Amino acid sequence: MAWSRPVGWALDHLVYRTTVTGRANVPQAGPVIFAGNHISYLDGPVMFGAAPRPMHILVKQEMFGGILGRVLTAAGQLPVDRSGDRAALQRAKAILDAGSCVGILPEGTRGSGQAAAINNGVAWLALNSAATVIPVAILGTRTGDEHLNTVPRPGRRLHVSFGPALTADRRPGETGRASMDRVGTGIRAALARHVQDTIQASGHRLPDAETARAGSAAPQSETPHERQTAVAGEPADHHLRKVQ
Repeated sequence: MAWSRPVGWALDHLVYRTTVTGRANVPQAGPVIFAGNHISYLDGPVMFGAAPRPMHILVKQEMFGGILGRVLTAAGQLPVDRSGDRAALQRAKAILDAGSCVGILPEGTRGSGQAAAINNGVAWLALNSAATVIPVAILGTRTGDEHLNTVPRPGRRLHVSFGPALTADRRPGETGRASMDRVGTGIRAALARHVQDTIQASGHRLPDAETARAGSAAPQSETPHERQTAVAGEPADHHLRKVQ
């Protein structure tokens, strides 16, 4: 990622005008999962350029075709089949086990960015590694009634905020399904809260919910376990506890 880090910085600070806050919340060493809200195509690259440490981002496999696919692969990004891809999560876990960082947009697809529903791939990674989870609020990449496919014009002001660290560990007597639901719900709540706190602090706003509805990540009726299974398959049982 030696070449892609400067490209990410240039995107944030030369193409766009990005304010970055909360860098001190990111551990300087050890495995980290960056979990960001998702409103635009640009969220992954903007998060990548703003982070104080390099990361491998899980990107939908449909993006890995042609020239773009070769660029993403060369930049160290990881393809993931959003309909079910335990192999992608195992690759991400191996990166975390080596002490490096992984980025994930757990809402699964572009939407309102409120983190009202997330898949639990991020919870699976947190529970199966020693990684710290950092909620990331990304604002400005899509605003108002802009279409889901909108790419903002150069010069727009963006805001990226890295929130307080979260960790997860085992809770005695708890099944794998219960622990996955608990930790996934906790991460979703922390991310949603951090997005709202960042809105208040920055003055940025999320795009209109009605415009985003067609791209929502998962129906509200789905349980956290169902959302996790769609990304990672059925988890093995663990006894887990989340610690903040």
